Amino acid sequence: MERDFTARGNHDMGGLTAGEIDKNEHDYALWEKRVDAIMMLLTNDLKIMTVDQLRKGIEALPPDAYDKMTYYERWISSITNGLVEAGVISTEELRSRMSKVSSGHIREKES
Repeated sequence: MERDFTARGNHDMGGLTAGEIDKNEHDYALWEKRVDAIMMLLTNDLKIMTVDQLRKGIEALPPDAYDKMTYYERWISSITNGLVEAGVISTEELRSRMSKVSSGHIREKES
């Protein structure tokens, strides 16, 4: 099987027109701060994941998902997939926890 290593990935925007960039400072949403904190814990303190693994997971997103997601949505998707692949959490544990959160059984301070 021959691979084309010159093909551009959907994430590779280098040299392409990408539209306007908002250069204004802005506050991060609480969930975005939490995603950043999770990544810092996983890479620096727990050494469960690396920044390279985060990037690889983001670059592996399907083009339609990559295009629709925000910066930190891509991060949390990659982190989640990485934790499942490493066996840190199972898809069933994740599904159960997400169900509890979305149904309101877990309040903000408990999650």
